[in-house]
Amino acid sequence: MNVQVFQRVRHEESEAEVDEEVDVLMSSDIVSAQMSTKTITFRQAFSGWLFKHAREEQIGDYNVNFYLVDGMKLVSRKRREHLTIDDIKKNKSFMQSLANGAAVGDDDFKSLQHRKSLPPPGRMPTTWEEYVGAAPGAAPPLGRAQILKQNEKQLTAMVGMSEDFPMDIDVLLNILEIVAPFKHLDKLRRFCEARLPPGFPVRIEIPLLPTISAKITFQKLQLD
Repeated sequence: MNVQVFQRVRHEESEAEVDEEVDVLMSSDIVSAQMSTKTITFRQAFSGWLFKHAREEQIGDYNVNFYLVDGMKLVSRKRREHLTIDDIKKNKSFMQSLANGAAVGDDDFKSLQHRKSLPPPGRMPTTWEEYVGAAPGAAPPLGRAQILKQNEKQLTAMVGMSEDFPMDIDVLLNILEIVAPFKHLDKLRRFCEARLPPGFPVRIEIPLLPTISAKITFQKLQLD
């Protein structure tokens, strides 16, 4: 007798949970962020004060040379015409607490929720012909006047390259192309071929906030 048991655990979101998520989204800026890599350059990282030398480390089984990555620019665009003045103040206070490393409690999240919507905007005197005939990027407004804010932040990252790593960067890109194909992969491939120092990026460090950095490390890879 062959008995098989199949189990599935699935969380069904309630209507209240969905409403809560919508409240959070509608109480926050609409943000679009992208990393500009057009001006990226690599330069050798050095260690020491008086007698400087090229920074090298042993990470796992691999000898790693470190390079500073200059010219990285994070461009973020925000829209906030759907927010009240109180929403903007609360969001600013919340992000400042997060950037300073302060503890964020449940009350801080609750303060972003459960607020009344803004009154609907008046109907704009825009005709269909005016809308479809507008130049690209210059469509006439159909609702509230857009409140746009753009920030550019220069970042200096660090990458550790190892020529001892048993995988080539092209192999990794081929795997990414199969697992998660996306339109920017060709751009990433051209960037790696043209600008990346020799070797495989065993370690990558990118600052996200003044007190928070993202670090990716490959310590060991065994190919059968």
